[in-house]
Amino acid sequence: MDDVLNLDAGAQAALIAEGRLSCEDLMRATLARVDAVNGAANAIVALRDGDDLLAEARAADDSAARGPLHGLPIAIKDLADAAGLPTSQGSPLFAGQVAAEDAPHVARLRAAGAIVIGKTNTPEFGLGSQTFNEVFGATPNPYDANLTCGGSSGGAAAALAHRMVALADGSDMMGSLRNPAGWCNVYGMRPSWGVVPGDPTGELFLHQLSTNGPMARSPDDLGLMLGVMAGPLAGTPHGRALEPARGFGDDGPRIGWLGDWGGAWPFEAGILDLCESALQVFAGQGAEIEPLAPPFPAEALWDSWTALRNWSVGASLAPLMEDAAARDRLKPEAIWEAERGAALSAGDVHAASVIRSNWFRAAAALLERYDALALPTAQVWPFAHATRWPDHIGAVEMDTYHRWMECVIPASLIGLPAVAVPAGFGANGLPMGLQLIGRRGADRDLLALAEMYHVETRWPERRPPPKVN
Repeated sequence: MDDVLNLDAGAQAALIAEGRLSCEDLMRATLARVDAVNGAANAIVALRDGDDLLAEARAADDSAARGPLHGLPIAIKDLADAAGLPTSQGSPLFAGQVAAEDAPHVARLRAAGAIVIGKTNTPEFGLGSQTFNEVFGATPNPYDANLTCGGSSGGAAAALAHRMVALADGSDMMGSLRNPAGWCNVYGMRPSWGVVPGDPTGELFLHQLSTNGPMARSPDDLGLMLGVMAGPLAGTPHGRALEPARGFGDDGPRIGWLGDWGGAWPFEAGILDLCESALQVFAGQGAEIEPLAPPFPAEALWDSWTALRNWSVGASLAPLMEDAAARDRLKPEAIWEAERGAALSAGDVHAASVIRSNWFRAAAALLERYDALALPTAQVWPFAHATRWPDHIGAVEMDTYHRWMECVIPASLIGLPAVAVPAGFGANGLPMGLQLIGRRGADRDLLALAEMYHVETRWPERRPPPKVN
């Protein structure tokens, strides 16, 4: 059954539909893999009872109702509610708190036939691209257990790399679907903002930065999962349907390479070269690759991003900050975000929003000329667990705990879709990813572009992680 676990979700679903694979057998193989590797991988947390999962799989075999994810095991990031499972958010303040109902996208995944087996690990409140917390500990990188898998969807990316599941959800504010995908040699997609509904009780009119999205080992599987998660939800503002693909011009796709944003961002050695090599795969398929000058001032993007992020995170953490006992248990990065958010004036938020609007107009104009913009998924290679966050890149000091992820904010700030594809491996043997960023609504075109790349590279298949002892 190991061969079945190496298959993409679409292939597993086809075997189930043809009667060549039972949901129960797939679940047995899944549980055996989790039992064999998760002790060291620490990717899946709050695993459901095995007998209950096998009973649910047998019920799926007996059911006449067959959705697109029928019988497929899936794991849910520990920031989203899945009924009957705890949602700790990686925080000791919420450890053991059991969800009464599914988050909207989780409900859709279940309705499509997916079987939720447990939760995936995340940093506290999803803050930081380093998956560790006081509830479940750290999740190692599948390619080097001494290093981080990234974050905040790090448990999801590691579970996929280790073949525990073929599909996993994640969320992305500042690269949380993209950075761990790049560092774990899998695929992650941040959809256009509004395509996947958020929590209807949240402040979605004001805080439009984070979104849920799919992770998988192939772009086709990203599309399979996104098709289930996507679509407007009554009572949720700004929802939008997936748009049909436009396709590319007669001359093939045009991709603009933004690199280090004209020298504004430092990178560790080897990352830019590896990503430029990955872009040549597209060139070999007839795409035009063009290096671009910075289309907008980097410091303006950063100023806008940090203000709006501080404001959004600060608002969500305000009740905990007002409780002295709870505040004492928050990690320093959460307190820093909340304090900065509380210090912002209405004028500060407005000024940040004006910058954001100006960048949206500039990006929209640029993306009328290019089918995608390309950037690395991170500015550093995976780093040691003992390092909470990189405080420098070369000789450049990082002035915040997330400045080393500055390359992900051009898409996040204005809600553009972005697909992280594996870029390959550096001379250090570590994986890195490449972002493909499209115009708002171009989710299907980006997936088609990523699939063009995947059929030529197949990095998750060619370079699986070493076996876990």
